[in-house]
Amino acid sequence: MAWRNHSTITEFILTGLSNNPHIEALLFVFFLGIYLLTVTGNLIMLLVIRTDARLHTPMYFFLSNLSFLDLCFSSVTEPKLLKDLLSEKKTISVEACLTQVFFVFFGAGTEAFLLSVMAYDRYAAICHPLLYGQVMSSQLCVRLVVASWGLASLDAFIIVLLGINLDFCEAQTIHHYICELPALFPLSCSDISITTNILLSSILLHGLGTFLPIFFSYARIISTILSISSTSGRSKAFSTCSSHLIAVTLFFGSGFLCYLMPPLGSSLDLLISLQYSVVTPLLNPLIYSLKNKEVKAAVRRTLGKYL
Repeated sequence: MAWRNHSTITEFILTGLSNNPHIEALLFVFFLGIYLLTVTGNLIMLLVIRTDARLHTPMYFFLSNLSFLDLCFSSVTEPKLLKDLLSEKKTISVEACLTQVFFVFFGAGTEAFLLSVMAYDRYAAICHPLLYGQVMSSQLCVRLVVASWGLASLDAFIIVLLGINLDFCEAQTIHHYICELPALFPLSCSDISITTNILLSSILLHGLGTFLPIFFSYARIISTILSISSTSGRSKAFSTCSSHLIAVTLFFGSGFLCYLMPPLGSSLDLLISLQYSVVTPLLNPLIYSLKNKEVKAAVRRTLGKYL
């Protein structure tokens, strides 16, 4: 891709999470532990779903894609964060920064689509159990996943084009630990009004386009669960979607605060960004393994083979 940019600068300076060497050393150990746990947890999920035939169902096919995505998403931001925590000067080239912008939006966008698809899967399983096998055919599952990755990449490509067309003249300091397009706006010496409107429209379209199917799916799911006469039946039905509901709340809640709310202050904005880019990829495998009896049993069987 040719970088169309009239900038007089070639790199940015990231402020990171702290400028205190002692705090940075502690943060390095903390985030290194998080990254290793994230990689390990998602790799275990991929291994368990791949090797256990009992988990070869649509729900776990989508979950394996989510685990693979979280593995990749965490690797977009955390290695650079760890490197900067050990560096006196936290720099990133303009090209590398815009590349990170692309993969941050690509990862977040794909996760939103996958969570929406998983909500539809839970709707089909709970509201139409007798037709579930026909509705969620293997061909449809593959198409939904391909569409999720493809549409997210298209959206991220459009967003990074907005960044490529920005001119950066003098200011170099990004008050963040990663490159995100909104963090680049204060550094631009070109008119960003149109760019801001396009970005906001894209985020709203993407967000509503993925959240509304989740909302309507759960509206039908809750209605169906409440119509079940037995308490044990209601509890069993709800347990099949509780993990997904927690993951949706964490992801969309932090995404909403990060992109659609006015800035809440630099420290709080960084914490919200860390929530969806660092904490969510760590928690997803824990949520789905601790809240799901099938996954816990499959983990024990799989680890028993190798340990």
